Amino acid sequence: MKLLLSSNGFSNQAIADALFDLVGKKAEEASLVFIPTASNVEAGDKDWLINDLINIKKQNFKSVAITDISAVPENIWRPQLEEADVLFFEGGNTYHLMRWINDSGLIKLLPNMLKTKVYVGLSAGSMITGSDLNLRLSKTIYGEDAEKDSMPGLGLVDFYFLPHLNNPHFSARIEENLNEAMKEITKKTYVLDDQSALKVVDGKVEHVGGGKYLEFN
Repeated sequence: MKLLLSSNGFSNQAIADALFDLVGKKAEEASLVFIPTASNVEAGDKDWLINDLINIKKQNFKSVAITDISAVPENIWRPQLEEADVLFFEGGNTYHLMRWINDSGLIKLLPNMLKTKVYVGLSAGSMITGSDLNLRLSKTIYGEDAEKDSMPGLGLVDFYFLPHLNNPHFSARIEENLNEAMKEITKKTYVLDDQSALKVVDGKVEHVGGGKYLEFN
């Protein structure tokens, strides 16, 4: 299984190059489907969403599809996912994204899809890949709204992923507060800034992008 877990998508060329290494194709030969579902419940200016799409377009993919698993039925989103080389899960609210992966039925299809496709996560899209979502931690650090403190994740990796280290838009995410919050966490955790990503191949983890990252446990 191949994953590229990012804090901020294709924020630098090293991260994009890592993706095409995973796909095994040139950009002009690869297709991507962008899943914006996590962003739906985020209020306010969404220039960040626009910027994420611009960074995708800059890579010159053969094709870029956009499909929202919460807005259209399976007979529409499923073919788009099946035809793509890259499944790109956008950032936003982790709880909302995971709930719709379950409710849409994608949770049952994803393991088989990922035998031949590359999973790319951006922020929330990366956070859901662990065995569970520590929504209490997301509430504390990111101010996310969720109806519970924890829920099962995708189970694709055996660690927690926390994005946006030192990003000024998340005032709680300074290393002092993070160190305090992590005292309650026993599972291995990676915390990445917006110039970093994790390249994961069959469980083997490699840091790419050149930015700053922290490891706990």
